[in-house]
Amino acid sequence: MISRRRFFKFIASLGAATFSTAAYGFGVEPVLRLRVARYHVTPPQWPADLELTIAAVADLHACDPWMSLRHIEAIVAHTNALRPDLIVMLGDYVAGHRHIRRRIEAVAWAPLLAQLKAPLGVHAILGNHDYWDDREVQREGRGPTAARRALEAVGVPVYENDAVRLTKDGRAFWLAGLGDQLAYWPARRFRPVPRIGIDDLGATLAKVTDDAPVILLAHEPDVAMRVPARVALQLSGHTHGGQVRLLGWSPVVPSRYGNLLAYGHARVNCDVVVSGGLGCSIMPFRLGVPPEIVLVTLGGENRPIS
Repeated sequence: MISRRRFFKFIASLGAATFSTAAYGFGVEPVLRLRVARYHVTPPQWPADLELTIAAVADLHACDPWMSLRHIEAIVAHTNALRPDLIVMLGDYVAGHRHIRRRIEAVAWAPLLAQLKAPLGVHAILGNHDYWDDREVQREGRGPTAARRALEAVGVPVYENDAVRLTKDGRAFWLAGLGDQLAYWPARRFRPVPRIGIDDLGATLAKVTDDAPVILLAHEPDVAMRVPARVALQLSGHTHGGQVRLLGWSPVVPSRYGNLLAYGHARVNCDVVVSGGLGCSIMPFRLGVPPEIVLVTLGGENRPIS
């Protein structure tokens, strides 16, 4: 039988552990940790002898104190130091929750992201929060959003149901960017909307005019369940890996497919890599899924992941 003294000691220990975990989840992992998640992916549609490295930056959610301008500068420097062939930004640049000290406007964070450099360029899509945060766009039912205008003003191309043909070592491939799949959900507060998203997968892939392999950028990963085999790789964000991930499992995932598309590499209709992202949504809390830059290597020799 447990003694009263041991019982209270257990309660005190449990309280201390709970406090420590909460303090870590709010104060350390979201702000002080940054890692590189590396993947070597060999889709059957991709030429095995063509090596391409892609750095993906997702879900910044710029705000003070959780994703300050100084923090964004460090992410940019870290990404450039990886020396990828290509850099993609997967949307959600604006704050994703209200537990902030100060909003950081697009005109402040966009010039910092413009300092990203790669031989094959820096390419961007938008996320749901880039639409949801823009009340004028929600009311009018059409863009462009403030995030898109800011990125394009500093020379970063933004793809919404569009595609561009790129070459590496004389070999062509396509980079396609899908419009956001949840863009107008909050607009229901202002007026009836016939459709939530602005994504048009068919029109996007129709802009691919030859048989070169395709890389698809899609903020929300769920579209992977309906992409054609024409697509070699899909890169997505949005889920934040569930923001809490324990033993490879996320209790809450903003995906209808749950943990299948919560985080990391999956092979469904195509190969998919879902970034855990960099910022926070709903609450400034992360546990078991620290902020990350994703580095994907396509093709080339199969070497161990570090």
